[in-house]
Amino acid sequence: MAVKPLAFRMRPAEIDEIIGQEHLVGEGKIIRRMVEANQLSSMILYGPPGIGKTSIASAIAGSTKYAFRMLNAVSNNKKDMEAVVQEGKMSGRVILLLDEVHRLDKTKQDFLLPHLENGTVILIGATTSNPYHAINPAIRSRVQIFELKPLEEREMRAAVERAIHDNGRGFGDKVIDITDDALGHFASASGGDVRSALNALELAVLSTKENEDGKIKITVQTAEECLQKKYFSHDKDGDAHYDVMSAFQKSIRGSDANAALHYLGRLIEAGDLPTIARRLLVIAYEDVGLASPQAGQRTLAAIESAERLGFPEARIPLANAVIELCLSPKSNSAISAIDSALSDIRKGKAGAVPDHLKDAHYKGAEKLGRGTEYKYPHSYSGGWVKQQYLPDTIKRAAYYEPKETGKFEQALKQIYEKLK
Repeated sequence: MAVKPLAFRMRPAEIDEIIGQEHLVGEGKIIRRMVEANQLSSMILYGPPGIGKTSIASAIAGSTKYAFRMLNAVSNNKKDMEAVVQEGKMSGRVILLLDEVHRLDKTKQDFLLPHLENGTVILIGATTSNPYHAINPAIRSRVQIFELKPLEEREMRAAVERAIHDNGRGFGDKVIDITDDALGHFASASGGDVRSALNALELAVLSTKENEDGKIKITVQTAEECLQKKYFSHDKDGDAHYDVMSAFQKSIRGSDANAALHYLGRLIEAGDLPTIARRLLVIAYEDVGLASPQAGQRTLAAIESAERLGFPEARIPLANAVIELCLSPKSNSAISAIDSALSDIRKGKAGAVPDHLKDAHYKGAEKLGRGTEYKYPHSYSGGWVKQQYLPDTIKRAAYYEPKETGKFEQALKQIYEKLK
């Protein structure tokens, strides 16, 4: 009998073996609660390929001891589904993992619906498409929808190490000498796709001859060949990482789109989407800021698109965001203002809140003089009235210094100067 692929063999047999997806299977989270209570409901799992949709389905089945069957919405026909339903009737319940569920046609859908409703079949649909766009409403209304996220590098590393050392399903019966760079390459260069990493590991192990000591030596060069992706040195905890991040932000701040794209490319090659996302948001508000507030909103939209797409497609919205941030007008007035305010507070320049601004929503507040002299701006022409808001000790402090590098902040400056 043919040996099944490593990625297939390493699928978790129960929920405790799942790596990643803590927001769904961690202690107290929804899918774990379903399993522990033995109260399953049909669900759609969606996210990029190779991140655990089938693994979660098989783990649920293993943890609940229900029969588990896998079908494809396109390649399997109605007759195949009838067999699953019949098994569910015989055993009391069956879990059906239906891959590409977004491509389920009406005939198969109409057949399945009544069996989902009476609990004969627990459907776990798997799809890479957004179910709110791609799944028929009739199915969608009968299932829970859960989004899976690409695994982080530490989780990918754990999955690869487990496969190396597992005696029953992995390569625990072999002596594998893998360099840390090679292990890191399998973990980082697969873009959060466990299946891809394990397929590459399997190829590396099976295609490498044992040395004189009986060990299978896997180097980063072997990992590159088997994953078909070049190793890129990028230590997230080392100086090189911080140097690249620094150069990335300074290039955007300096409006050099070509340099910024270069450093973005280095971060992409390192597979470091979380760091890219965080830094771009910081830049949008620290360096572009009030000169172009819309840039922050569009940067967030680009990041969300990148996270949904995963690499390699994620590079496209990221490049859009980087180019826009580079060529946007720049203003650091907001960060300068809040840092100036924080500096005064940390130096002890705070002072008491003026009595007329204090909370007056309790009995006896008026006797204490709380809020009695407060002037409600909406009661005045133009929605503004002159009164003191800062504590007496710093009542003349000015933290915000507007710039004129964008039309939006130019307008803010006019209002600010007028109110002063």
